[in-house]
Amino acid sequence: MMYGCIDILRDSIGLKTQPDTLRKDEFWSVKDVSFSLERGQCLGIIGPNGAGKSTLLKMLNGIIKPDKGDIWYKGRMGALIEVGAGFQPVLSGRENIYINGSIIGLSSKEIKDKFDEIVEFSGLEEFLDMPVKNYSSGMRVRLGFSIAAHLHPDILLVDEVLAVGDLSFQAKCRNKIAEMTKDGTAIIFISHNMHQIANLCEYAVTLNKGQITTRASIIECIDKYKLLCTNENIIETGGSTIKITDVRLLDSRGVEQHHFSSNDSMSVEITYQSNVKNLDLTFAVIIRNSNGIPVISIRNDYDNIKIFSSRLGKVTLKLKTLNLLPDTFVLDVILLQTKFLVPLHRIDNVMKFQIPGGHFVEGVINIPHIWENIS
Repeated sequence: MMYGCIDILRDSIGLKTQPDTLRKDEFWSVKDVSFSLERGQCLGIIGPNGAGKSTLLKMLNGIIKPDKGDIWYKGRMGALIEVGAGFQPVLSGRENIYINGSIIGLSSKEIKDKFDEIVEFSGLEEFLDMPVKNYSSGMRVRLGFSIAAHLHPDILLVDEVLAVGDLSFQAKCRNKIAEMTKDGTAIIFISHNMHQIANLCEYAVTLNKGQITTRASIIECIDKYKLLCTNENIIETGGSTIKITDVRLLDSRGVEQHHFSSNDSMSVEITYQSNVKNLDLTFAVIIRNSNGIPVISIRNDYDNIKIFSSRLGKVTLKLKTLNLLPDTFVLDVILLQTKFLVPLHRIDNVMKFQIPGGHFVEGVINIPHIWENIS
């Protein structure tokens, strides 16, 4: 706080700061970060907590002034950075729509022309004249995204706030983002949901400790993010080091397979290495559909099954009947230490399998059932 007051005083009397000099207990939140973005592109910025992602977006939006370097952009910028940011809490949702539009330079007529679209997308018709301070966090996100997306900014900044909304609204947001990029809006998107990053973004950068560690394809950046989050996929706990070395999908004959029918059985075979014996382990297998939504999550500790580590171990999860409707599915496999549920190794999208089927299939689960023709 003292440093902040000093900096404000120096700025007010026209003295320059010393950007290359760090004072006691200071550190660079963002350092030597550079990238360019063209119209119609969607850039994902990913990284572990504390990497500098939100700080970078606040710099781009003008909330924080960078100590060094320059930020150049052309066009109108919209932002959805924090839940409720930019709202006047004592004013109604209706009044906040006009205020936010005015801030980015729109006339009253332009806002009025888009007003009905904003309200319809948000689904908040009944609450439009309620003070925003009485909105839930999900309602504020609905209104904030609707305003930001429908006022047609040339650049849109989106932080993790979409995770607050329910699944149906998240799907609407994803569709709207895809529509905006087609119309030429450049989007910078922050999320810890790698499925959203992979589906929405053309390319990404991975941040760690304020610096770019990876500037490559989506897959490479996501892989780097996972390595950072799991300390290069091996976390040392009490002197133990364990890692998953192989995952296979087997059919009822024990043959490796990647195509199943809804009524088939399937086994997930997990092989791991450990430098310690008899450590209490928990294995989690998560099956996600083609939209990245988890549809099945199974852990041995939920079933009161104990698994203890060996030097070279193998665990098999047998699913008697898949009961899944036609789709393409991916597996996430997580290995944890049971006592503290500390993740020892996690691999997302480690394996893919398909259940072929016809068209017009809706839903995920095929519940066992019987049809009867009574006539």
